[in-house]
Amino acid sequence: MPTKAKKLSAILGPKFAKAMKGQPDPKIERLAIDSRRVTPGSLFFALPGLKADGNSFVDEAISRGAVAVISSQPRRFRSSKTAFVTIENPRQTLAAVAREFYDKPDEALSLVGVTGTNGKTTVTYLVKQILANLGQRYGCLGTIGYDLVRRTVPSFRTTPESLDLCDLLNQMRGFECRGAVMEVSSHGIDQHRVAGLKFEVAAFLNLTRDHLDYHDDMESYYQVKRSFFLGEHGPQPKVAIMNLDDPYGERLVSEVPDDVEVITFGESPKADYRVSQIALSSGGSTFVLSCPDGEFEVNTSLVGRYNVSNTLAALAICGGLGLNVTNCVKDLSSFSGIPGRMQKVEAGQSSTVLVDYAHTEDALKNALSMLRDVTTGKLSVVFGCGGNRDRGKRPAMMRVANELADVSWATSDNPRNEKVEDIFQDMREGIVDGDRVHFVADRRRAIELALESCGEGDCLLIAGKGHESFQEYGETVIPFDDRKVAIELIENMRLGGRA
Repeated sequence: MPTKAKKLSAILGPKFAKAMKGQPDPKIERLAIDSRRVTPGSLFFALPGLKADGNSFVDEAISRGAVAVISSQPRRFRSSKTAFVTIENPRQTLAAVAREFYDKPDEALSLVGVTGTNGKTTVTYLVKQILANLGQRYGCLGTIGYDLVRRTVPSFRTTPESLDLCDLLNQMRGFECRGAVMEVSSHGIDQHRVAGLKFEVAAFLNLTRDHLDYHDDMESYYQVKRSFFLGEHGPQPKVAIMNLDDPYGERLVSEVPDDVEVITFGESPKADYRVSQIALSSGGSTFVLSCPDGEFEVNTSLVGRYNVSNTLAALAICGGLGLNVTNCVKDLSSFSGIPGRMQKVEAGQSSTVLVDYAHTEDALKNALSMLRDVTTGKLSVVFGCGGNRDRGKRPAMMRVANELADVSWATSDNPRNEKVEDIFQDMREGIVDGDRVHFVADRRRAIELALESCGEGDCLLIAGKGHESFQEYGETVIPFDDRKVAIELIENMRLGGRA
């Protein structure tokens, strides 16, 4: 739906409008946080950032036609052409202004927010498919892309900035969507990207080590997730879906406000949506689901015990939306999976090759444990650890890979502004058996060597990047897709008679 120009005072509200200096109450045509995207009539938010401070670009924004600027830093200049508002927390204000500017799109949609360290993408995709099978039009926002039903937009963040998020929700409203299922990251919560939005259902999947370069420790990480369910950044969700098998999920159940309906899931006998009689294979999973709607045998094409938990979470979310599970379990076996999530690479090779996004200790452990159970031959893994991120998880990931895989190929994974050798040095601290670990800085070469070592019955997991189609070196992004690279290398090997 197109938005109309609004007076600055109308979208700021009386509390902040009093702080306005310069041009009296200009009309706002657009919101911007990037000075390069400012057009005449824009309101520019000068946000502090990890790499750059928006306050350094205020003059550029004004030169491009910004009629108003919001910042946490007061400025001395006075301009008759530009309004200037000094606010303590511009990010929080941005969320409120964006919601107002786009006419509160969340009020016209049923919002489902899924948070947790691992599984968010699988669960949101699965919920969207179940809803689509039932004829309900829901958009989906997350790591892989932004599906607005009538159009798809490439993803630039797991949880978009609040102005982009409200714009996307507004478009969904215009496309007559009933609602949206979205991944809610800890960064998205902490940086107020979802602040003020009304979520009908919020789901907590798990909490394992990740992002501690940002959150400092696990308790801080947990407290950010917790705040999403307690309404510390906006309205409380109507329904909270909680994983009782996760210790943080079990803790969170006791801390959710009494007026929030809680639905639990897991293998725990106390769970509202509980699973039993799990049977796992390389082709999928079956299990028995017991829930308020009855008992059901569930068949899914998703592989691994952790995907049983993800499927259970998706069904609990659908229950939280008021749907009868009888209708939700019918077509789960037809779910084709998700790009970059245990995605098979098929190029005529004799071995099994999979690409997965596993980039945390827990995700890598889950992936390799599952493959260990279904692999008759040798299990190998290619993986790396990102630069400028939590260094503490590097030895932990190496330990998991070294213990669970027969052969590990350590390589680069978005080194950013760190030297690959420095990252390798941290990873080496987790080595259990050095004879089964190879360090190869060039990711393509590491994949090639791993493929050459695989034979019939063997399995190779290429982990860490999944759906991503790039590598980050310094400030440069270069094309690199594990799936395409693996296919190309396998085809080259076949031409040489080695595949």
